[in-house]
Amino acid sequence: MIVPPGKPPEKLSRNRDYRFLWGGQVVSETGFSTTMIAFPLLVLGLTGSAAQSGLVLGAVAVAQLVAGLPAGALVDRWNRKRIMLSCEAAQAVAAASLVVALWWGVASVAQLVAVAAVMGLCRALFEPAEEACLPRLVSSRQVPSAVALNAARTNAGQLSGTALGGFLFALGRIVPFAFDVVAHVFALVSLAFVRLPARQAPPAERPSPHLGREIVEGLRWVWQQPRVRATALCAVSLNLFFAAYYLVIIVLANDRGVPAGEIGVMAAMLGGGGILGALAAPYLHRRFSPYVLIISVFWALTVLTPLAVFVSNGYLMGVLFAAMAFLPPAANTTINTYQLLYTPDELRGRLGGVLGVVAGLAAAIGPALGGWLADALPGNAAVLTCAGAIAVVTLLSTFSTTLRSFPAVAEVPSLEETSGS
Repeated sequence: MIVPPGKPPEKLSRNRDYRFLWGGQVVSETGFSTTMIAFPLLVLGLTGSAAQSGLVLGAVAVAQLVAGLPAGALVDRWNRKRIMLSCEAAQAVAAASLVVALWWGVASVAQLVAVAAVMGLCRALFEPAEEACLPRLVSSRQVPSAVALNAARTNAGQLSGTALGGFLFALGRIVPFAFDVVAHVFALVSLAFVRLPARQAPPAERPSPHLGREIVEGLRWVWQQPRVRATALCAVSLNLFFAAYYLVIIVLANDRGVPAGEIGVMAAMLGGGGILGALAAPYLHRRFSPYVLIISVFWALTVLTPLAVFVSNGYLMGVLFAAMAFLPPAANTTINTYQLLYTPDELRGRLGGVLGVVAGLAAAIGPALGGWLADALPGNAAVLTCAGAIAVVTLLSTFSTTLRSFPAVAEVPSLEETSGS
């Protein structure tokens, strides 16, 4: 079904506050990704232990996962702009402490774990705070474009930071972390210029804040919304099996003798496909119905994932990865726009916290599942097992009545209606 294209929304390039937010965060994302590459290289240089490298990187994910639900509740309770400013400041201070320790030659794995945990905690707070602010920072018609551009920003930051991290580390151990300090300071200054409209005061009859009760309220609300629940379950299932598939492909490419350089290009092309898809997402979002966009992602992965059995060239696999990554941004734009506009403002932080934890679980379990499959099965069998699991999720999603009734943005209650609910 094709939705008649309406008048495109006004350009986000004319939204001064969104420009400041987006520009600061693309630099911040680059700094963060630079540090994520430099962390294991530094630990290997200090200790020679791959296990301790994993411990440091794992601290980011664990902190973000553990803090996810409380962070979402706090985002709904506290001033969201102050949260974002505090997160950028804390990350700058944490990275600066590492720069000083490296300069004096006293850096330790314990300090690296602490710095990584601070970064994970800050991301757990910042991401739902930014998402919750978006409908108040841009008009309702601009939300889809803002969601898509944020996805492009994340992919661009990861690509550039990953490439930059290794290069800067080669210049000196201290250099990537010094760059990260500058990146977060730049983002902090950019955020300071963002004018965020004030939120509505909570109802006078609302009971005194209680963190546990607020977390339960957010979980209950998410579970009681059929479309939010259905899309979250679909996304976590798909992300789980694709994360496993991704690791299986990396192992398979290595076993087939694909050079490390080709594997790096292959992984980068996945991000490149995501950037192109994010840029095309606003058009696709206006052109096609939500159900078509969502289901297209599932069927594209179902068709494309088994083809890896026949591909032994890293560059061709990269093209396949890019094709797989092209459609998800459009579906995510549709889903995230619905969620942001439909969710009452006082619950948006908790929505982001819950969905962040769900995504984090998939990101943590998926690679472990992929590693187990790569060890337990021959390469092609592991690929087809992941592809088969994705196909099952695709069939369940295709016949989901909840997804079939997913509304277009024009049918979603307005911001004013949700704010008053």
